Amino acid sequence: MSKYLDFYEGKIILVTGGAGAIGSNLCRRMTDLKTKLIIILDNLSSSYEWNIPSKQNILFIKGSVTDDICLKRAFNENPSIVFHLAAFFANQNSVDYPERDLEVNGLGTLKVLEYSNLAKVERFIYASSGCSIYGNESPLPLREEFMSMHLTTPYQITKMVGELYCNFFANHYNLKVVKTRFFNSYGPGEVPGQYRNVIPNFIYWAMKKLPLPITGNINATRDFTYVEDLVDGLLRAGYYEKAVGEEINLASAREIKIGELAQMINDLTNNKRGIKVVGKRVWDTKDRLLASIDKAKELLRYEPKMSFEQGLKNTIKWFKQNWENIDRSASFPPGVSSSVREQIRER
Repeated sequence: MSKYLDFYEGKIILVTGGAGAIGSNLCRRMTDLKTKLIIILDNLSSSYEWNIPSKQNILFIKGSVTDDICLKRAFNENPSIVFHLAAFFANQNSVDYPERDLEVNGLGTLKVLEYSNLAKVERFIYASSGCSIYGNESPLPLREEFMSMHLTTPYQITKMVGELYCNFFANHYNLKVVKTRFFNSYGPGEVPGQYRNVIPNFIYWAMKKLPLPITGNINATRDFTYVEDLVDGLLRAGYYEKAVGEEINLASAREIKIGELAQMINDLTNNKRGIKVVGKRVWDTKDRLLASIDKAKELLRYEPKMSFEQGLKNTIKWFKQNWENIDRSASFPPGVSSSVREQIRER
Protein backbone atom coordinates (compact mmCIF):
# COMPACT_ATOMS: atom_id res chain seq x y z
CA MET A 1 0.00 0.00 0.00
CA SER A 2 1.21 3.55 -0.77
CA LYS A 3 2.56 5.75 2.03
CA TYR A 4 -0.31 8.22 1.77
CA LEU A 5 -2.77 5.38 2.34
CA ASP A 6 -0.74 3.83 5.17
CA PHE A 7 -0.89 7.25 6.83
CA TYR A 8 -4.57 6.76 7.75
CA GLU A 9 -4.05 3.58 9.75
CA GLY A 10 -5.04 4.15 13.37
CA LYS A 11 -6.26 7.72 12.73
CA ILE A 12 -9.48 9.29 13.98
CA ILE A 13 -11.10 11.20 11.11
CA LEU A 14 -14.07 13.58 10.97
CA VAL A 15 -15.97 13.85 7.70
CA THR A 16 -18.66 16.51 7.63
CA GLY A 17 -21.21 15.71 4.94
CA GLY A 18 -20.04 12.11 5.13
CA ALA A 19 -23.39 10.68 4.06
CA GLY A 20 -23.26 12.48 0.71
CA ALA A 21 -21.98 11.16 -2.59
CA ILE A 22 -18.32 12.10 -2.16
CA GLY A 23 -18.34 11.77 1.63
CA SER A 24 -19.80 8.26 1.69
CA ASN A 25 -17.25 7.09 -0.87
CA LEU A 26 -14.44 8.69 1.11
CA CYS A 27 -15.61 7.02 4.32
CA ARG A 28 -16.04 3.68 2.59
CA ARG A 29 -12.50 3.91 1.24
CA MET A 30 -11.07 4.78 4.66
CA THR A 31 -12.73 1.78 6.29
CA ASP A 32 -10.36 -0.33 4.17
CA LEU A 33 -7.30 1.60 5.44
CA LYS A 34 -7.50 0.38 9.07
CA THR A 35 -8.64 3.81 10.22
CA LYS A 36 -9.39 3.70 13.95
CA LEU A 37 -12.59 5.76 13.79
CA ILE A 38 -14.45 7.69 11.10
CA ILE A 39 -16.93 10.23 12.45
CA ILE A 40 -19.65 11.25 10.02
CA LEU A 41 -21.52 14.47 10.78
CA ASP A 42 -24.45 14.92 8.42
CA ASN A 43 -28.00 16.23 8.85
CA LEU A 44 -29.28 14.13 5.91
CA SER A 45 -30.84 17.21 4.29
CA SER A 46 -29.61 16.04 0.89
CA SER A 47 -28.30 12.57 1.70
CA TYR A 48 -29.62 9.32 3.09
CA GLU A 49 -28.75 7.01 5.94
CA TRP A 50 -29.01 3.98 3.67
CA ASN A 51 -26.03 5.34 1.73
CA ILE A 52 -23.74 5.42 4.78
CA PRO A 53 -21.26 2.52 4.95
CA SER A 54 -22.24 0.06 7.67
CA LYS A 55 -18.90 -0.60 9.36
CA GLN A 56 -17.84 -0.99 12.99
CA ASN A 57 -15.34 1.87 12.81
CA ILE A 58 -17.92 4.42 11.62
CA LEU A 59 -19.74 6.70 14.07
CA PHE A 60 -22.69 8.54 12.54
CA ILE A 61 -23.88 11.75 14.19
CA LYS A 62 -27.06 13.16 12.68
CA GLY A 63 -26.76 16.92 12.85
CA SER A 64 -25.74 20.14 11.16
CA VAL A 65 -22.39 21.89 10.99
CA THR A 66 -24.20 24.93 12.38
CA ASP A 67 -25.22 23.07 15.57
CA ASP A 68 -22.74 23.51 18.42
CA ILE A 69 -24.05 20.49 20.32
CA CYS A 70 -23.44 18.21 17.33
CA LEU A 71 -20.03 19.75 16.70
CA LYS A 72 -19.01 19.27 20.34
CA ARG A 73 -20.13 15.63 20.12
CA ALA A 74 -18.04 15.08 16.99
CA PHE A 75 -14.91 16.83 18.25
CA ASN A 76 -15.20 15.07 21.61
CA GLU A 77 -13.85 12.02 19.75
CA ASN A 78 -10.57 13.92 19.17
CA PRO A 79 -10.25 13.72 15.37
CA SER A 80 -6.79 14.47 14.03
CA ILE A 81 -7.93 15.16 10.46
CA VAL A 82 -11.08 16.93 9.27
CA PHE A 83 -12.53 16.62 5.79
CA HIS A 84 -15.11 19.41 5.54
CA LEU A 85 -17.43 18.32 2.74
CA ALA A 86 -20.77 19.47 4.20
CA ALA A 87 -22.43 22.13 2.08
CA PHE A 88 -25.75 23.57 1.01
CA PHE A 89 -25.58 22.24 -2.53
CA ALA A 90 -25.57 23.85 -5.07
CA ASN A 91 -26.16 26.74 -7.54
CA GLN A 92 -29.92 26.71 -8.15
CA ASN A 93 -30.59 25.68 -4.55
CA SER A 94 -28.64 28.72 -3.37
CA VAL A 95 -30.55 31.02 -5.76
CA ASP A 96 -33.83 29.73 -4.34
CA TYR A 97 -32.67 29.77 -0.69
CA PRO A 98 -29.77 32.24 -0.36
CA GLU A 99 -30.03 32.72 3.41
CA ARG A 100 -29.85 28.99 4.07
CA ASP A 101 -26.87 28.81 1.72
CA LEU A 102 -25.05 31.49 3.70
CA GLU A 103 -25.91 29.84 7.02
CA VAL A 104 -24.53 26.43 6.06
CA ASN A 105 -21.67 27.29 3.69
CA GLY A 106 -20.59 30.45 5.52
CA LEU A 107 -21.36 30.09 9.23
CA GLY A 108 -21.12 26.30 9.14
CA THR A 109 -17.64 26.39 7.62
CA LEU A 110 -16.55 29.04 10.13
CA LYS A 111 -17.77 26.91 13.04
CA VAL A 112 -16.01 23.76 11.82
CA LEU A 113 -12.80 25.76 11.42
CA GLU A 114 -13.16 27.17 14.94
CA TYR A 115 -13.64 23.74 16.49
CA SER A 116 -10.80 22.31 14.39
CA ASN A 117 -8.48 25.05 15.62
CA LEU A 118 -9.49 24.51 19.26
CA ALA A 119 -8.97 20.77 18.85
CA LYS A 120 -5.55 21.36 17.26
CA VAL A 121 -6.26 19.02 14.36
CA GLU A 122 -3.32 18.00 12.20
CA ARG A 123 -4.98 18.88 8.90
CA PHE A 124 -8.19 20.55 7.67
CA ILE A 125 -9.21 19.71 4.10
CA TYR A 126 -11.86 22.01 2.66
CA ALA A 127 -14.06 20.98 -0.26
CA SER A 128 -14.35 24.03 -2.48
CA SER A 129 -15.77 24.18 -6.00
CA GLY A 130 -13.70 24.79 -9.08
CA CYS A 131 -16.90 24.97 -11.09
CA SER A 132 -17.93 27.96 -8.99
CA ILE A 133 -15.21 30.30 -7.82
CA TYR A 134 -13.45 30.94 -11.14
CA GLY A 135 -16.33 32.95 -12.57
CA ASN A 136 -17.04 33.19 -16.29
CA GLU A 137 -14.02 35.31 -17.22
CA SER A 138 -11.30 32.80 -16.38
CA PRO A 139 -9.18 31.51 -19.28
CA LEU A 140 -9.11 27.76 -19.94
CA PRO A 141 -7.78 25.52 -18.61
CA LEU A 142 -8.76 26.90 -15.21
CA ARG A 143 -5.72 27.39 -12.99
CA GLU A 144 -5.64 27.95 -9.27
CA GLU A 145 -4.08 31.40 -9.37
CA PHE A 146 -7.03 32.94 -11.25
CA MET A 147 -10.06 33.93 -9.17
CA SER A 148 -13.01 36.13 -10.10
CA MET A 149 -15.16 38.53 -8.10
CA HIS A 150 -17.89 38.28 -10.77
CA LEU A 151 -19.83 35.30 -9.45
CA THR A 152 -23.39 34.48 -10.42
CA THR A 153 -24.91 32.50 -7.52
CA PRO A 154 -24.85 32.61 -3.72
CA TYR A 155 -23.28 29.11 -3.75
CA GLN A 156 -20.32 30.40 -5.73
CA ILE A 157 -19.97 33.32 -3.32
CA THR A 158 -20.11 31.19 -0.16
CA LYS A 159 -17.66 28.63 -1.53
CA MET A 160 -15.20 31.49 -2.00
CA VAL A 161 -16.05 32.75 1.51
CA GLY A 162 -15.11 29.30 2.83
CA GLU A 163 -11.71 29.52 1.15
CA LEU A 164 -11.16 32.99 2.62
CA TYR A 165 -12.00 31.74 6.11
CA CYS A 166 -9.52 28.90 5.56
CA ASN A 167 -6.89 31.48 4.66
CA PHE A 168 -7.62 33.42 7.86
CA PHE A 169 -7.25 30.38 10.10
CA ALA A 170 -4.08 29.35 8.29
CA ASN A 171 -2.52 32.80 8.58
CA HIS A 172 -3.74 33.74 12.07
CA TYR A 173 -3.68 30.39 13.87
CA ASN A 174 -1.28 28.33 11.70
CA LEU A 175 -4.02 25.78 11.08
CA LYS A 176 -2.82 23.37 8.40
CA VAL A 177 -5.44 23.87 5.71
CA VAL A 178 -5.74 22.44 2.20
CA LYS A 179 -8.36 23.85 -0.18
CA THR A 180 -9.45 21.31 -2.79
CA ARG A 181 -11.54 22.50 -5.72
CA PHE A 182 -13.88 19.87 -7.14
CA PHE A 183 -15.07 19.74 -10.74
CA ASN A 184 -18.37 18.10 -11.72
CA SER A 185 -18.18 14.99 -9.57
CA TYR A 186 -20.13 11.90 -10.59
CA GLY A 187 -20.27 8.23 -9.70
CA PRO A 188 -21.96 5.74 -7.37
CA GLY A 189 -23.53 7.28 -4.29
CA GLU A 190 -25.28 10.37 -5.67
CA VAL A 191 -29.07 10.26 -5.57
CA PRO A 192 -30.92 12.31 -8.24
CA GLY A 193 -33.06 15.26 -7.33
CA GLN A 194 -34.16 18.79 -8.14
CA TYR A 195 -30.88 20.31 -6.92
CA ARG A 196 -28.51 17.49 -7.83
CA ASN A 197 -25.98 17.08 -10.63
CA VAL A 198 -26.72 16.38 -14.24
CA ILE A 199 -25.38 12.82 -14.49
CA PRO A 200 -27.49 11.18 -11.72
CA ASN A 201 -30.53 13.08 -13.00
CA PHE A 202 -29.91 11.98 -16.60
CA ILE A 203 -29.48 8.36 -15.53
CA TYR A 204 -32.64 8.48 -13.44
CA TRP A 205 -34.74 9.98 -16.23
CA ALA A 206 -33.26 7.59 -18.80
CA MET A 207 -34.14 4.62 -16.60
CA LYS A 208 -37.64 6.10 -16.35
CA LYS A 209 -37.69 6.23 -20.18
CA LEU A 210 -38.00 10.02 -20.33
CA PRO A 211 -36.30 12.47 -22.71
CA LEU A 212 -33.19 14.01 -21.18
CA PRO A 213 -33.56 17.80 -20.75
CA ILE A 214 -30.49 19.82 -21.74
CA THR A 215 -30.58 23.39 -20.48
CA GLY A 216 -29.61 25.68 -23.31
CA ASN A 217 -26.56 24.42 -25.19
CA ILE A 218 -25.99 20.78 -26.17
CA ASN A 219 -22.37 21.62 -27.02
CA ALA A 220 -21.57 23.05 -23.59
CA THR A 221 -18.77 21.12 -21.90
CA ARG A 222 -17.99 20.09 -18.35
CA ASP A 223 -14.96 18.50 -16.65
CA PHE A 224 -16.62 15.43 -15.16
CA THR A 225 -14.55 13.77 -12.42
CA TYR A 226 -15.21 10.28 -11.13
CA VAL A 227 -15.84 10.11 -7.39
CA GLU A 228 -13.09 7.57 -6.71
CA ASP A 229 -10.55 9.89 -8.33
CA LEU A 230 -11.79 12.71 -6.10
CA VAL A 231 -11.51 10.46 -3.04
CA ASP A 232 -7.94 9.61 -3.99
CA GLY A 233 -7.16 13.31 -4.34
CA LEU A 234 -8.66 14.04 -0.90
CA LEU A 235 -6.65 11.29 0.77
CA ARG A 236 -3.50 12.67 -0.83
CA ALA A 237 -4.41 16.19 0.33
CA GLY A 238 -4.59 14.89 3.89
CA TYR A 239 -1.06 13.48 3.65
CA TYR A 240 1.31 15.52 1.50
CA GLU A 241 2.95 18.42 3.36
CA LYS A 242 3.43 20.41 0.16
CA ALA A 243 -0.36 20.76 -0.07
CA VAL A 244 -0.69 22.74 3.17
CA GLY A 245 -1.87 26.28 2.56
CA GLU A 246 -2.60 25.62 -1.10
CA GLU A 247 -5.70 25.57 -3.30
CA ILE A 248 -5.69 22.58 -5.64
CA ASN A 249 -7.97 21.57 -8.51
CA LEU A 250 -9.22 17.99 -8.41
CA ALA A 251 -10.58 17.20 -11.85
CA SER A 252 -10.16 14.93 -14.85
CA ALA A 253 -8.68 17.60 -17.18
CA ARG A 254 -11.05 16.37 -19.90
CA GLU A 255 -14.00 18.12 -21.57
CA ILE A 256 -17.24 16.23 -22.26
CA LYS A 257 -20.08 17.78 -24.27
CA ILE A 258 -23.46 17.64 -22.51
CA GLY A 259 -25.14 16.43 -25.70
CA GLU A 260 -22.64 13.58 -26.02
CA LEU A 261 -23.12 12.74 -22.33
CA ALA A 262 -26.88 12.48 -22.82
CA GLN A 263 -26.44 10.24 -25.86
CA MET A 264 -24.05 7.94 -23.99
CA ILE A 265 -26.48 7.56 -21.08
CA ASN A 266 -29.41 6.91 -23.40
CA ASP A 267 -27.37 4.25 -25.23
CA LEU A 268 -26.20 2.58 -22.00
CA THR A 269 -29.76 2.47 -20.60
CA ASN A 270 -31.47 1.66 -23.90
CA ASN A 271 -33.59 4.79 -23.61
CA LYS A 272 -35.20 5.65 -26.95
CA ARG A 273 -36.73 8.96 -25.88
CA GLY A 274 -33.71 11.05 -26.88
CA ILE A 275 -33.07 14.57 -25.60
CA LYS A 276 -35.03 17.77 -25.20
CA VAL A 277 -33.48 21.25 -25.15
CA VAL A 278 -35.03 23.48 -22.48
CA GLY A 279 -34.41 27.04 -21.36
CA LYS A 280 -31.00 28.04 -20.07
CA ARG A 281 -30.76 29.01 -16.41
CA VAL A 282 -29.95 32.67 -15.80
CA TRP A 283 -26.91 31.95 -13.63
CA ASP A 284 -25.40 29.35 -15.99
CA THR A 285 -23.00 31.56 -17.94
CA LYS A 286 -20.25 29.03 -18.69
CA ASP A 287 -20.35 27.16 -21.97
CA ARG A 288 -17.07 25.40 -21.25
CA LEU A 289 -15.33 24.05 -18.18
CA LEU A 290 -11.86 22.52 -18.22
CA ALA A 291 -9.47 22.39 -15.29
CA SER A 292 -5.72 22.28 -15.14
CA ILE A 293 -4.51 19.56 -12.78
CA ASP A 294 -0.82 20.40 -13.11
CA LYS A 295 -0.66 21.61 -9.51
CA ALA A 296 -2.38 18.48 -8.19
CA LYS A 297 0.08 16.33 -10.10
CA GLU A 298 3.02 18.28 -8.71
CA LEU A 299 1.94 18.57 -5.06
CA LEU A 300 -0.18 15.43 -4.60
CA ARG A 301 1.07 13.11 -7.34
CA TYR A 302 -2.59 13.02 -8.32
CA GLU A 303 -3.49 11.16 -11.49
CA PRO A 304 -7.18 10.48 -12.34
CA LYS A 305 -7.54 6.92 -13.58
CA MET A 306 -11.19 6.31 -14.47
CA SER A 307 -12.26 6.52 -18.11
CA PHE A 308 -15.48 8.46 -18.58
CA GLU A 309 -17.43 5.63 -20.24
CA GLN A 310 -16.43 3.10 -17.56
CA GLY A 311 -17.34 5.62 -14.87
CA LEU A 312 -20.81 5.96 -16.39
CA LYS A 313 -21.18 2.18 -16.54
CA ASN A 314 -20.20 1.88 -12.87
CA THR A 315 -22.72 4.57 -11.93
CA ILE A 316 -25.55 2.95 -13.88
CA LYS A 317 -24.70 -0.39 -12.26
CA TRP A 318 -25.00 1.27 -8.82
CA PHE A 319 -28.37 2.74 -9.84
CA LYS A 320 -29.65 -0.69 -10.80
CA GLN A 321 -28.37 -2.30 -7.59
CA ASN A 322 -29.97 0.41 -5.42
CA TRP A 323 -32.97 1.28 -7.56
CA GLU A 324 -35.62 0.81 -4.88
CA ASN A 325 -33.86 3.20 -2.48
CA ILE A 326 -32.99 5.66 -5.24
CA ASP A 327 -36.49 5.79 -6.70
CA ARG A 328 -37.97 6.29 -3.23
CA SER A 329 -35.45 9.02 -2.32
CA ALA A 330 -35.29 11.00 -5.59
CA SER A 331 -37.16 14.27 -5.19
CA PHE A 332 -38.31 16.77 -7.80
CA PRO A 333 -40.83 18.89 -5.87
CA PRO A 334 -42.50 22.08 -7.11
CA GLY A 335 -40.45 25.18 -6.48
CA VAL A 336 -38.83 28.25 -7.90
CA SER A 337 -36.70 26.15 -10.24
CA SER A 338 -39.32 23.65 -11.41
CA SER A 339 -39.15 24.41 -15.15
CA VAL A 340 -37.06 21.36 -16.02
CA ARG A 341 -39.23 19.08 -13.88
CA GLU A 342 -42.36 20.33 -15.63
CA GLN A 343 -40.94 19.92 -19.11
CA ILE A 344 -39.73 16.34 -18.65
CA ARG A 345 -43.23 15.25 -17.65
CA GLU A 346 -44.18 15.21 -21.31
CA ARG A 347 -43.88 11.70 -22.67
